Amino acid sequence: MLNSTNSHRKDPQADSSVSLLPHLEAKIRQTHSLARLLTKYAEQLLQEYVQHQGDPFGQPGFSPPRLPVAGLSAPGPSHAGLPVPERLRLDAAALAALAALLELVRRRQAELNPRAPRLLRRLEDAGRQARALGAALDTVLAALGAAARGPRPEPPAPAAAGAFPAKLLGLRVCGLLRDWVSRTEGDLGQLVPGGPG
Repeated sequence: MLNSTNSHRKDPQADSSVSLLPHLEAKIRQTHSLARLLTKYAEQLLQEYVQHQGDPFGQPGFSPPRLPVAGLSAPGPSHAGLPVPERLRLDAAALAALAALLELVRRRQAELNPRAPRLLRRLEDAGRQARALGAALDTVLAALGAAARGPRPEPPAPAAAGAFPAKLLGLRVCGLLRDWVSRTEGDLGQLVPGGPG
């Protein structure tokens, strides 16, 4: 008798997760679409950035040194082996760092290329979009019950340097934006219903 009563009782936890699922799916799809859009945008930004830096940046044989960027590195091969929530946490942290770095690059480009308003606007937009994508990832992580861990430190601003190192830093930051946004798109793709994961 006791068993039959229990079998009719609904688990409130199961109810709430069922009602949350369509909302979570929609948020994941929306965030994945934003990441896909930003991947294209980041590629265009990188090309436009190079066009405005003069020689040797646009030359076919130019191979710039891969400068270390304080507080940020490129996504490594080990990233793919991590659980998806951990990957998304790393993506969100990188995007937060990139938003601050893009603002630094925009300020240096305003000094070096004051007659390139479109590039300056794109850099400003990219920083805002990186911040928005990071915030959307935080929302997805919270909905998955894997919230981001504590406040993220702002990356330290690199010391003032000459024009060439400033241009190199900007190139590296634009490249890292492309790499991390693309990685974010791939990581979210694992969660999209009907996706690879």
